[in-house]
Amino acid sequence: MSVPTTDPQISGTTALTRSERLDRLPFNSQHRRLLVGSGIGWALDAMDVGLIAFVMAALAEQWGLTATQLSWIGSIGFVGMAIGASVGGLLADRIGRRNVFALTLLVYGVATGASGLSTGVAMLIVLRFVVGLGLGAELPVASTLVSEYSPSRIRGRVVVILEAFWALGWLLAALIGYLVVPTSEHGWRWALFLGIVPAAYALFVRARLPESVRFLEWRGRTEQAEAAVRSFEVASGVAPVPSPPARVQAAPGWTTLWERPLRRRSAALWLVWFFVNFAYYGAFIWIPSLLVADGFSLTKSFQFTLIITLAQLPGYAAAAVLIDRWGRRPTLASFLLGSAVAAAAFGRADTEAAIIAAGCALSFFNLGAWGALYAVTPEIYPTALRGSGAGSAAAFGRIASILAPLSVPWLLGLGGSGLVFGVFGAAFVLAAAAALGLPEWRGRALAD
Repeated sequence: MSVPTTDPQISGTTALTRSERLDRLPFNSQHRRLLVGSGIGWALDAMDVGLIAFVMAALAEQWGLTATQLSWIGSIGFVGMAIGASVGGLLADRIGRRNVFALTLLVYGVATGASGLSTGVAMLIVLRFVVGLGLGAELPVASTLVSEYSPSRIRGRVVVILEAFWALGWLLAALIGYLVVPTSEHGWRWALFLGIVPAAYALFVRARLPESVRFLEWRGRTEQAEAAVRSFEVASGVAPVPSPPARVQAAPGWTTLWERPLRRRSAALWLVWFFVNFAYYGAFIWIPSLLVADGFSLTKSFQFTLIITLAQLPGYAAAAVLIDRWGRRPTLASFLLGSAVAAAAFGRADTEAAIIAAGCALSFFNLGAWGALYAVTPEIYPTALRGSGAGSAAAFGRIASILAPLSVPWLLGLGGSGLVFGVFGAAFVLAAAAALGLPEWRGRALAD
């Protein structure tokens, strides 16, 4: 990341709040440790979500599952994610970002490994629900933690890079799906057993990643907040400066999100989350199964999905470049409109080349939009509501991710793949319209 290594305006005597002291710092080794440490957890989350798409395609053949049964396997995890995102956000504002992050890794890692022992659809559905509880809570909490440590001038870029780890995790899922799932009758079980890795990684998160300075101050844990800030200053070779006493505040209620001046931004954010979740999960959970249904072999379907997944990486890179230069709102809206065009093209694709080209475009624009969305979500709320605000928006979005996989069989019956991806394209357009109602936070400090 290209950022200055020194700041000539730093004064050793000027009093600054701890948040201002963090904002003045260049990107350093402590930022890198936090970003990579959180990003690995993010990638493991994506790997788990992605694996179920390949498991569904395999079980459709092995267990002879109906489209409705497959829809429930795909959707039940999102029921857990809706609950997990809401509860996780509330807990993050009460017991800390890092603690909730580690707990969620433990929950979904153990449950994913146990899913590999499933003896039938009912057992798999129950365990996927538990997996969802952990997955749903992790993402908004991790992005909040990274956002609160990132200097304001590069905060958007840093959070988009964090979100780019999702592509690495989904790519890992595609590799496992391609190399492991089709190899034997129990290939899908071995794939899920690999999902237990996050449980072990939770120990690292709890021991090595810092707690949010803003959360520590807000809870009156001033000495810990000061130690955390100084560790980042030492990493930059910057001398500490005095900070005024932090104000300990009472925890506001969830309904504060819907009071002025937060009401409009909450409504816009919830709508973006809803429509993006509907289109993204409806498409990417079903793509491998739809390709198999169109006559491609399981291996060929997984190969296409692997190629399509690779296009996520340049999508994130483009969003990371634009978001701090062009702004959050125009970047998010533009990538959503690009996703709409790509979705419509995928629904009409009838050759291998067209499927891959449209699928890659869908990956590029859609995942770039996700990066921008995760950047803007935590920063539009004050510290006391940041976890709750991000978690509640994610939870509302998960309602759409529940409905989307369930809607695919019905839409297929009405008008085939063209109608399915036409509906997803319309959802992206609606998300882009809602994004215009979000505040622009480029270059602004987070509100305490």
